[in-house]
Amino acid sequence: MEVGKLLEEQLSRRGLLKGAGSLAGAAGIAALATGGLGIFSSAEAKGGPTEKWPWPYVKLDPATTAEIAYEEWYRVFCGAAVINSIFSQLQEKVGEPYRSFPVDAFKFLEGGMSAWGTVCGSNAGANVVTNVIIGPSLKGASEDGMLMGSEMMQWYSDAQMPVYTPKKPRVTAEIPKTTANSPLCHVSVGKWMKASGKPLGSAERKDRCARVTASVAYHTVELLNDWKDGQYKTRGALPAKSFNIPAQSNCMDCHGSNIPTPPLAKK
Repeated sequence: MEVGKLLEEQLSRRGLLKGAGSLAGAAGIAALATGGLGIFSSAEAKGGPTEKWPWPYVKLDPATTAEIAYEEWYRVFCGAAVINSIFSQLQEKVGEPYRSFPVDAFKFLEGGMSAWGTVCGSNAGANVVTNVIIGPSLKGASEDGMLMGSEMMQWYSDAQMPVYTPKKPRVTAEIPKTTANSPLCHVSVGKWMKASGKPLGSAERKDRCARVTASVAYHTVELLNDWKDGQYKTRGALPAKSFNIPAQSNCMDCHGSNIPTPPLAKK
C-alpha cells in the first residue's frame, strides 16, 4: 500500500475514534475499539484488545516504515512517529489489537519526554514497539523485547545520524551527520546544533530530527524482521548490571567530576 494512502486511512480512522469519544468519553472509545458498538466484527478483531500479550507481528518493509515515520514526525514528533510507522501497518495487516492502540497518546515523548531532553523519543518509541511485539524473555535473551530495545539505544548512540534520507525531503539543504554517543535527546540534538550552527527552531534541525526518527524506525523493523525469521541474535545489554546503577557509559559528557558513586551490592 502507498504511504500516502496508508496515512490517509489512518487519519480517517482517528476521526472515527474521535467521534466515538464524543459519545461517551473514554468509555465510548473503549466500546468502539472492542467492537462493543458493532464497528469491528469478531473475526476482524481476532480476540480484540484483550488478546494475549505479546502481540503478533508480520514482516514489514523498512523503507516504507521509514517514510511513514518521517512524515509522521511533522504531525506527532519522534516517539509517536516511530510507534505509528510500525503499528499503522500492522493495523492493516494484522488488525486487532493494533487497531485499538492509542498511538497519538505518545506524542508526549517529543523533545526527550515533554521537552525535558531525556531519552530521545525515537528510542522510547522503539522500546514500546519491541516490548509490545516480543515481550519478556521466554526463550532466552534473543526473545527479550527489552534487550532489543537496549540494542536500539546503543545503535542510536553509535550511529552517524541521520542515517536515512527520505525520498522527498521537506528540507533540501544538506543535513550534517553527527554521533551522539548517547541515547539522550539533549545530547544528541545539542551536538548536532553545535556542528551545524543551526538553532533549535530551524527548519534544518526539525528535518534532522524527522530523519533520525525515520532512521530509528527503519532499523527497528530490520531487527524485528530478523527476529521473525529466527535469525536475530541480540547485542543488547542492560547497563545497570555493569555499573550497579541504571546508567549509560558516557556519564562524563554531562557530569564531569560530579558523577555519583553508587554503593556496591552486597555479595
